[in-house]
Parts: sequence; structure tokens; C-alpha cells
Amino acid sequence: MSEQIQGEQGEAQGRHRRQVIGIVVSTAASKTAVVKVERTFLHPTYRKYVRRSKKYMAHDEHEVAGVGDLVVIEECRPLSARKRWRLREVTRKNEKV
Repeated sequence: MSEQIQGEQGEAQGRHRRQVIGIVVSTAASKTAVVKVERTFLHPTYRKYVRRSKKYMAHDEHEVAGVGDLVVIEECRPLSARKRWRLREVTRKNEKV
């Protein structure tokens, strides 16, 4: 039998997890970053582009993200009542600190 490959935090590798890119808007809570993700889509009736944003609570184990940073977050198992995302990487640090 093949063994299951274990990755970071004991989760199985090889499964595709949804990843999104957003900007950190808050790091007030311990080991948590609030990330705002914007998406654009074409309105079906008016044929205009519409912007929508949503905030996600992401687990930041080492507290490396700061407000204004561009980050990649990915889905994971529920970590608390509102956290279902984990910080994958910091793409760009905020220059205005």
C-alpha cells in the first residue's frame, strides 16, 4: 500500500486547494491576518464590469504579514470559528511603513 504524503501542518499533499490573492487590511488579532480580495466580473444585464470585494480571516502562524502587503492565501480545514484560510506567501511587502 502506498503511504499518504504528509505536508506542512500534517495535511495531505497533492490535493488542489483554492488560492486567492489579496491585500492585508488588519493584523490586530494574534496569528491572524484579515485579507481583502477583489474580483471583477461582467454584469449579465448591463454588460459593465463590476468590482466586488470580500474579507477573509487567514491564519498567519509566524506573523510575517503587515497591513498593506500583497499576499496569497489558500483554503484549509477550519482553524477557528471564522478562519478557513492559511497564509501561503507574502508576494509584495508594503513600502509605506
